[in-house]
Formats: sequence, structure tokens, C-alpha cells
Amino acid sequence: MNNTAQLHQLNPNAIALCALGRWIASRHWVPATGGNFSIRTSDNSALVTASGKDKGELSPQDLLPVSWQDQQLSCSGTPSAETALHAMLYQLNPASKAVLHTHSVQATVFSRLISQDNYLFAGYEMQKAISGISSHQQLLSLPIFDNTQDIPALAEELKHRWQKQPLSQSLNHSLNDSFHYGLLVRSHGLYVWGNSLEQAKRHLEGWEFLINCELERFKIAGLP
Repeated sequence: MNNTAQLHQLNPNAIALCALGRWIASRHWVPATGGNFSIRTSDNSALVTASGKDKGELSPQDLLPVSWQDQQLSCSGTPSAETALHAMLYQLNPASKAVLHTHSVQATVFSRLISQDNYLFAGYEMQKAISGISSHQQLLSLPIFDNTQDIPALAEELKHRWQKQPLSQSLNHSLNDSFHYGLLVRSHGLYVWGNSLEQAKRHLEGWEFLINCELERFKIAGLP
């Protein structure tokens, strides 16, 4: 075993991310090698899942070190094609320690039903799973982006919308385009992040629950 592989095997961040990948895969949220995960290792670097790997069978060697400076990415190997979006999220929110991207059926279908640039959730107790939300009476916004194969362009659009309306922690300003630790890419999937791996997992489960609830409500009520 070479030194790099050995370091990965012993890296607690790599081990924890692989374990979480197995849990996420068990929920059927990353089929057919879809999705990608990362965990921050320094201000300007992270471990990112390699392209084309089954997320339910990750080993530490499947995580590639990536570093960035503005829009310039540096990595040995072939990381996920969406690594630039992970890097942008880390740059926009320096407190973030992990980013998780999933392809659940529910999130993918939901994103196709919503034509607006964001969707407001209200009235669900589970909204409190998302950091910064303390009551079911608060509005919770989920921004939605159109899908594209041009990931750098998508990262720039994310940056533009984020800087226009940054992560909201209160109701003191408009929530129409706020980022509450999650976003949807239409016909593609869900991105969540957190200030720890555990928080990112909670945000993922919370957002998936809320999206699933709205889909069920649509079915019963004949919406949208």
C-alpha cells in the first residue's frame, strides 16, 4: 500500500464519509453510481468522491483530494464532474464542512413539477431539522436551478443568487431566494451541506422528508 492510500485508509473524515455513503445508498437516494459527496479538509481543499463509483460501496481510496483557488480546481485522478459546485458551496459558506448530492426519485420528480426558481415550505414540524429554522410557522425556501452539463456555469449562477440573497437565519428579510442548506437542480437531484458531516446528514434527511410530504400532498389534492 502506497503512502497516499494508507493516509486515506486512516483518515477519519474519509472513513466517516464512506460510512455515510452506505447509509444514503440504503435509502435508495443514489442509484446507478449517481450522486457525489465531499468533506472539507482545509479552507481550500476537500475529499471528493471519484467519478463513477457506487456510493454504497465506497472505500477511502475512492475519495480524491481536490483543492481550489477561485474557479481553478486542482486534483489528481477523476473526481465527480460536479466538483466545481462543491467547491463553490465551500467558498460561499466557509463554515461548511460537508456537501452531499443525491438523486432520489422524490426530489427528482418534485423538481420537475415546480416551475418557479424556488419553493416555499410552511407548516411542517420537520422544517426544524434545517438549521436556523425554529418553528413550523417559519417559511422555508428551497432554491431550484435548471439542469445543465456546464457545471462551471451552474456554479456561477449559484454564486450570483447566493450573493443576491445569502443564507438566511431569520425572517428579517425576504425568503424568496434564500439558501437554507439545500438546493435542487431540476430533473437532477438535491444538494445539501452542513457545518459538520452529522449536520449535513440531518439536512439531507429533513429535506427529503419535506419533499416527499409535498409530493404526497400533491397527489391527494390533485396539485400542482
